[in-house]
Amino acid sequence: MMQIPCPWCGPRNATEFRHHGPHAPRPDPATASAEEWRRYLYLRPNPYGPVEETWYHAAGCRRFVSVIRDTFTNATQWSEGGPR
Repeated sequence: MMQIPCPWCGPRNATEFRHHGPHAPRPDPATASAEEWRRYLYLRPNPYGPVEETWYHAAGCRRFVSVIRDTFTNATQWSEGGPR
């Protein structure tokens, strides 16, 4: 069972959360081409190792949490960047 460390509710089962993926810079809507939007929306990297991700605690405090998750072991820790 994978646990996500919520700063408000404590460690919780991952089934209480919704995965919003790794942090990715959003293209500027005024200047981005269709190709840049396609890459942003559909072509996400799939790295091996630690990744900073955003999770939404849907079944708990209903807040966004920034977590560092190792994609190989699924080990998680609260991100130094803090809650979002």
